[in-house]
Amino acid sequence: MMTPPATGDDAATASDTARLLDVESGLGRIMGDRPLYLKILRRFLHDHGATPCQIHAEFAAGDYAGARLRTHTLKGAAGMIGAVQVHGLASALEMALRAQAPDLAQQVQQLELAQDQLLGAISSQLGTLEESQTAAQDVAPDPAAPAIQLLLARLASHLREGDGAAIDILENSASLLAASLGVHVYQEVAAAAHEFDFESALEALLRRR
Repeated sequence: MMTPPATGDDAATASDTARLLDVESGLGRIMGDRPLYLKILRRFLHDHGATPCQIHAEFAAGDYAGARLRTHTLKGAAGMIGAVQVHGLASALEMALRAQAPDLAQQVQQLELAQDQLLGAISSQLGTLEESQTAAQDVAPDPAAPAIQLLLARLASHLREGDGAAIDILENSASLLAASLGVHVYQEVAAAAHEFDFESALEALLRRR
């Protein structure tokens, strides 16, 4: 029995979905690790669900620096999960905030609308991916979790000892650490470590774990 070809509406829907959340792109950034990608998506919902509203509030209050920093963080998180549209809009807004462009209000509104659509797409994909992951777990255990915990333990040990090897771990395993800790926490730990403030880096790491 032949499968009917996709209609124009089907193709358009698939294209819209990929524009909101390109799952394959997100998986590619973490070498196809589906359990880790699920964790990243859940953390995105938790950490960044209200970020565009916060950006709006800071912009309305005239806090351009705060709005730009929050936009930069959202851009990085969106890029990590493959949220193409939100990443592009956040990137454009970050530059516009730096220049205090005249159409800032419109760009902030566009980001808010795109984020609302993205959150719906993530919720939908979580259900699909979780079903797939549950089926996969019935076949074989996931080896990723202990590996990540070991990596975090090594990082904490080096930070505790004031060992510069912690910086190497942060740089060489950036994607995995950002996925496990959340982009904001990873950036806080990395920034402190690069200033050789290992104590503050360790405190930031342990707060999240």
